[in-house]
Amino acid sequence: MGVLDRLILRDDQWERISAHIIGDERTRGSSGRDNRMFVEAVLWIVRTGSPWRDLPEAFGDWNSVFRRFSRWSHKGVWWRIFEAMSDDPDFEYLIVDSTIIRAHQHAAGAKKGSEDQALGRSRGGLSTKIHMAVRGLGCPVRFILTAGQKGDAPQAEALIEDLPADVVMADTAYDSEKLRQTIARKGAEAVIPNNPSRALKYPLDKDLYAQRHLIECCFSRLKQFRRVATRFEKTAKHYLAIVAIAATVIWLR
Repeated sequence: MGVLDRLILRDDQWERISAHIIGDERTRGSSGRDNRMFVEAVLWIVRTGSPWRDLPEAFGDWNSVFRRFSRWSHKGVWWRIFEAMSDDPDFEYLIVDSTIIRAHQHAAGAKKGSEDQALGRSRGGLSTKIHMAVRGLGCPVRFILTAGQKGDAPQAEALIEDLPADVVMADTAYDSEKLRQTIARKGAEAVIPNNPSRALKYPLDKDLYAQRHLIECCFSRLKQFRRVATRFEKTAKHYLAIVAIAATVIWLR
């Protein structure tokens, strides 16, 4: 079986995202050349976790593909495609959680500067944490990156800001008065188990809380893309693009 026999996108999926791609066959320069094959090349890298140098020749020159991937990352193209695909009208549930991603040793060593590369040390070693909000369909609608040792609760408000919901679910790590008040101001119900140390206990709808498994399923699907499951990218911008690409494919299925 040749490499082109295992392309990820069906024709109908490509049609959905192609309107959000910069450049087309009429555009001067490399940005308009065979957009579909370029996107499939990047998807091959994200799915297999292979080094860019190992990109099959059928997709073209690996260095040209990588440089174009980098340009799109800096221009926010991958993020715009994800946002267009994740426009979910179902506002009932919003579930937040995080997962630790082990970083490969090659992910270290980005040029020092003011930009936070979302790398840190946790018990598992060098790592990044993906904080994510998921809709009731089990598909991601927002995610942010931090260093692996960062706490969960401080990121929650940014995850749910301006996202309508009737119910916001999270595990015990998110139990704080500040977050509960933020959820209440949204007009939503907080479905969060009480921290054992809490003096004032809140009721918990266990039937609703059972739906929290959807975010665990979403993380599992994201990590089927090997370049998400292990971080190889030196910069947070590139790794965020990788996660956005995998999240887009989840919405397309």
